[in-house]
Amino acid sequence: MAEDLQRKMQAELETYQTLQKEYRKALTVRQQLETQLTENNMVSDELKMLKDDTAIFKSVGPILVKTELVEAKQNVLKRIEYISKEMKRVEEQIAGIEKKQDTSRETLQKFQQQIQQAQMRAAMQA
Repeated sequence: MAEDLQRKMQAELETYQTLQKEYRKALTVRQQLETQLTENNMVSDELKMLKDDTAIFKSVGPILVKTELVEAKQNVLKRIEYISKEMKRVEEQIAGIEKKQDTSRETLQKFQQQIQQAQMRAAMQA
């Protein structure tokens, strides 16, 4: 019985470790999105300060292409909207992983208690 519990605990431990990897990866993605959002908000703020007739250029590969201010503002706002949606999705993913980690941690504790009880019973019978 103790061997069966050990196998179940090992499998649960592997599940927990996989969840930890997913969690770290999701945190990295969230951090990258936060950086992108900050950068795009700064660009948006800069564009708001410009006059309507200001020449705007955007980088397309190795060249700069003239762009209308209105178009530049719209593009930045679309990027901000997209990044915000992605951040929300990643936040939900992180919350789900945290919940799974909690469940896995509780299961590991139960297995550990069961193994300790089985060892105590075996020691008493010896």
